[in-house]
Amino acid sequence: MAIVQISRITHRKGLSENLPQLAGAEFGWVIDERKLYIGNGTLEEGAPAVGNTEILTEYSDILNIADTYSYKGEEAGYTVQTGPTAGSPVTRTLQNKLDDFASVRDFGAVGDGVVDDTDAINRALFQLFCRDTNTEIRRSLFFPAGTYRITDSINIPPFAKLYGEGSESSIIKLDVNADSTVGEYVIRTADSNQNTGVNIGNNSATAPTNISIMSMSFQTDEVTDIMFVQNATQVDVIDVAFNGPLTEADLTDAGDDIACVRFASTSALITNQVTFDRCTFSGCTYGVNTNDAIEGVTISNTRFYTLYQGALLGQGTLLNGGPNGVRLVHNLFDKVAFEGIVIGDIDMCISGYNIFLDVANNFEGTGSPVASVIVFNGDNNVSIGDMFERDDNDNNSFARINLNNKKVFALDKGERYKFGTYNREAGQQEALVTAVSPTNIFTVNTNTATAFCVKYKFAESGGGAIRFGTLTVVSQDSDDSSGSLTYTDDYSENNPTGLVLSAEQIGSDTVAVKYTATAVGSFSYSFDHLG
Repeated sequence: MAIVQISRITHRKGLSENLPQLAGAEFGWVIDERKLYIGNGTLEEGAPAVGNTEILTEYSDILNIADTYSYKGEEAGYTVQTGPTAGSPVTRTLQNKLDDFASVRDFGAVGDGVVDDTDAINRALFQLFCRDTNTEIRRSLFFPAGTYRITDSINIPPFAKLYGEGSESSIIKLDVNADSTVGEYVIRTADSNQNTGVNIGNNSATAPTNISIMSMSFQTDEVTDIMFVQNATQVDVIDVAFNGPLTEADLTDAGDDIACVRFASTSALITNQVTFDRCTFSGCTYGVNTNDAIEGVTISNTRFYTLYQGALLGQGTLLNGGPNGVRLVHNLFDKVAFEGIVIGDIDMCISGYNIFLDVANNFEGTGSPVASVIVFNGDNNVSIGDMFERDDNDNNSFARINLNNKKVFALDKGERYKFGTYNREAGQQEALVTAVSPTNIFTVNTNTATAFCVKYKFAESGGGAIRFGTLTVVSQDSDDSSGSLTYTDDYSENNPTGLVLSAEQIGSDTVAVKYTATAVGSFSYSFDHLG
């Protein structure tokens, strides 16, 4: 129909609950909500629907008004069909669409490194994961790039998923004013009522479970632990950096006693199924330290850097049986003042395929060993595939892997394997030439092997005689300078080889294995000893 000139503007005003059906083009002002409406008119006049249409003002909720959002996916070159037919797409309000996504800034966090975001972060975690058991409220909580300053612990409840834009971009940092009390931890697990510590699980609350933290970092300027995983199950921490305040100058001893990660359990709820992958532990006394019961914990592809000790498991008084079933695999240890890994009187722990660079040298590098790199104090554990920068000279002072005579299997640098007190070196081969006077084949450091056996095979060149035997050597007593070294050579040969083996003490800590020969040939050998 033609546009009709209205000679007089008609309008109404009143409360929202009293808004009537407005006549066509009639205005209605809702006083209590400060909203403006106009009547649609009748169907006979051509209106598509009878009703009132809101006119946008600064007080309009535009997100709820916009109710025609449909996913199109036009980047694919066509419009995606979202409904049962192309003509009936699924539509949603813009508010509903945006609520698929939750940012910590929606709850008041600023992320400028100055404003205290503690309450905002804990409020977001409570509102998204604790207020109701309805799974629809559990939105992943996004931390846009920024530094989120906190002054107390952040409590991570069950079903929480936190993710950021990378460990160098989304940072939660504990930074307490001089007149404030330092929180016990930067972050810690909590139950569905955000109870922590001994109160976890009270009043039928759900214990910490199904927690995921990704692509962010946790830092502290305070001398305090960073993460506390307590009474928790199914926790995944991926691409997360844990950065403490300590430098190499602070890490000459364990006095500060802070850890990137600590664990705790009760006998009723053992912390289990926890994974740290592609993380960084730095600037603390320990990367990981616990004496409490944990099961099925895996730390992989992680960097241990600028620490006093790397991973300390069950070294003190064991609680609830202590940790077991811990796997430390595919990690890099560097700039660790003392031991990289210490396994206490516990079992079923694995160190595998880790790389140890400047470890147990008190930050002074090669030539300054102060401890073993890996230490076992319990039976039924394994070290396999671990590789070490530590050379044989330093290894003679402090063994790369110290089994302490426990029933532990270890493969040391691919050169030897150890099983409890038994050590077996990798096989080697030397070409022997004719020698009239005793000539060195190899030497053995008696600090690590006071008595040893050399299993060998000599094959004369050209398909001649073969000898197979064992040379047994007992070195000189270090307190006896009279030369009490003894040796025996027990062998079988198919024809005389003209080979004579001997052993000679050289100084107080070296034995040389020597030979004379009337023929040339190859000498294959390995030696073993009992600690």
